[in-house]
Amino acid sequence: METLVLSTRYEPVARVSWERAVTLFFAGKVEVVEEYEDRCIRSVTLELRMPSVIRFLRGVRAFRKAVRFCRENVLARDEGRCQYCGRKISRTEATYDHVVPRARGGVTSWDNVVIACFRCNQKKGGRTPAEAGMKLRVAPAKPKALLGTRLTLAYDKGIPLSWRKFVRDAAYWQVELEE
Repeated sequence: METLVLSTRYEPVARVSWERAVTLFFAGKVEVVEEYEDRCIRSVTLELRMPSVIRFLRGVRAFRKAVRFCRENVLARDEGRCQYCGRKISRTEATYDHVVPRARGGVTSWDNVVIACFRCNQKKGGRTPAEAGMKLRVAPAKPKALLGTRLTLAYDKGIPLSWRKFVRDAAYWQVELEE
């Protein structure tokens, strides 16, 4: 079972295991906002309901870390659109495309990788966009930050009822959490 973690302002920030949630609670860092009614945690001397939603008591200082280079972050930077045709593509359809092909010395970095649909990636092949007669919508660059915290919720299993009042726009939360 998982527990939804909220910021001090009741905004969803993460999912953690119920064990981690209990550890944070006993450390005095969070309060339990909602509990699973049908789940109990028992020890020799203690019985309590399993936390469903917890909230940090104090703000956690967010340090600005450099944005990690990974497929999810490139997809977020490119706003889920093919950088050649502009079509909105799903995570599973998205492919990496090296603007300067690796066979020609191109590196896998923020400045040389874009998201492309399969058809455009195949059309471009091992050529540069100019050689393939294609144009990039936006030149690739390393982002300073990626907007928004994103959280994956398994809709096939259903969102726990206790989470629903904290996760208002379900469509927004269908991508992976970045830490």
